[in-house]
Amino acid sequence: MPIYNAPLKDMDFILNDVFKADEFWQANENFAHIDMATANAILEEMAKFSKNVILDLNRSADEAGGAQFNQGEVSTPEGFKEAFQQFADGGWIGLGAEEQWGGQGMPKMLTVLADEMIWSTNPSFMLYPLLTVGAGMAINDRASELQKQTFLPKLYTGEWSGTMCLTEPHSGTDLGLIKTKAEPNADGSYNITGTKIFITSGEHDLCENIIHLVLAKTPNAPAGSRGISLFIVPKFLLNEAGQLGERNAVSAGSIEHKMGIKGSATCVMNFDGAQGYMVGNENEGLAGMFVMMNYERLSMGIQGIGAAEFAYQNAAQYATDRLQGRAATGVQSPEKPADSILVHGDVRRMLLNIKSNNEASRAFAVYVGQQLDITKFSTDAEAVRKANDRVALLTPIAKAYLTDKALDSALEAQMCFGGHGYIREWGMEQCIRDLRIAQIYEGTNAVQAIDLIGRKTTKCQGAFIAEYIAEIREFVATMDECSVKTATASVCDQVEALTQFIVEQAQTQADFSNAVAVDYLHSVGLLSFTYMFARIRQAASLKAESFYQNKLVLADYYIAKVLPDLAARIARIHAGSTLIMQLPEEYFTAQA
Repeated sequence: MPIYNAPLKDMDFILNDVFKADEFWQANENFAHIDMATANAILEEMAKFSKNVILDLNRSADEAGGAQFNQGEVSTPEGFKEAFQQFADGGWIGLGAEEQWGGQGMPKMLTVLADEMIWSTNPSFMLYPLLTVGAGMAINDRASELQKQTFLPKLYTGEWSGTMCLTEPHSGTDLGLIKTKAEPNADGSYNITGTKIFITSGEHDLCENIIHLVLAKTPNAPAGSRGISLFIVPKFLLNEAGQLGERNAVSAGSIEHKMGIKGSATCVMNFDGAQGYMVGNENEGLAGMFVMMNYERLSMGIQGIGAAEFAYQNAAQYATDRLQGRAATGVQSPEKPADSILVHGDVRRMLLNIKSNNEASRAFAVYVGQQLDITKFSTDAEAVRKANDRVALLTPIAKAYLTDKALDSALEAQMCFGGHGYIREWGMEQCIRDLRIAQIYEGTNAVQAIDLIGRKTTKCQGAFIAEYIAEIREFVATMDECSVKTATASVCDQVEALTQFIVEQAQTQADFSNAVAVDYLHSVGLLSFTYMFARIRQAASLKAESFYQNKLVLADYYIAKVLPDLAARIARIHAGSTLIMQLPEEYFTAQA
């Protein structure tokens, strides 16, 4: 059976030593209620819940076929409803939400780590509260005061849940093509008509009401994405007393039969003149929905971290226990017919690749979380501006690079098991199936790369990345001399020159940026992970215990064995787009 033990010591190291969270929190009156003792208590409680309540449900739900659909109704796997109630009763849904709406107001730096544990143990379960939190964020950012009062407290108690309804059968990434209509009524409400697909948690039995956030177009709306509005569409309408009333004209037509995350109900949702209420201003719905989408994108990166941590723990345990073959320096004896496969260099290589990815990914998620905390709570206008720019730049990295590297890690963990990694009982094949979607939903990773190289780089002439590199160089200047310091300074120079090259090429070649976008995203990802290891090394070098000294070794491993991938990425970008774009479309069609 799969194992999992929350990496609490690693989490404490990242918060306390690398980012000095206590100092950061106590310097802001909005975080006066949080310190490291409170943070560690919260993480310890989540460690218990994730291991003791939802870990075993992950496999049992998958084995049972996941969520089930019957005549418009969806039943979640056995044990999910009780676990969700326990999760809600514990206040976990509103952990990072505003206290005025029933949340606990915890910083994002902390909630990313709590989320990681749930993603490690049961990603299907995590998707139900995840969409609820995202819906709450969009409502809090854009809705009227009455709408906030009506919906937010119920969402954060878990009495109601939320969804995000964007995609239609003919309209995926290009949301300007949506056909869902919103016809105004005399009372200020709208009748919403259309079909949405791939709707996570669109229908289920975990709570009494579901609040759909729906993108639709009003009559005579401008063409394309400029004509999209955002609407709240409840599963059950509310009566004048604010209590649940009649069923709204929204229903699930089916659920998707998926490769993984089978315990999560992914629905086709039909809106047949359902009553809805506009959120924010007409024709500004896409901006409102992006509040939720960007939250979900960082969450997908955390899904990657969780899966890779789960994969590492199980692969490392298996490698320790599995006796197979002999070490190169081993001596055959009757008492010891074989060695643990952990003695073999290639097994160690795979495990160190995973471990270095996990360490840097976790640090990077906390770093992005800190930037989000600054944007939300800082009173320094310049600090808020810089943090907003940093979040804009790094959100595509958080979503795409973290999940790309996580799948690489999960595959290497599976390889450590050999044939046992391909069968179900060890959990690796489910881990990979469940993780694969993280590279796809909330905008595929290639779409994230195009966003990074386009809107976040060439459009601003590289200003966002220049300011990021300046921050990294400022940190490097404080470091003691070491290989990590030298490498980090070099990566800054390389990515700076690469960005300038891309900005120049994009001015004369229309298809250049799209063709090299993924390689650029991975280049900035490598820069970011190198920066994280610089911070990790600087913090760990101050302490003598083996736990910290091992961090120094891992940082050196990353620089020597992982970072060289940057040279290949740069070479591919300099090769340009000609070899990709010169072939006619007929070249790619099936041959008779």
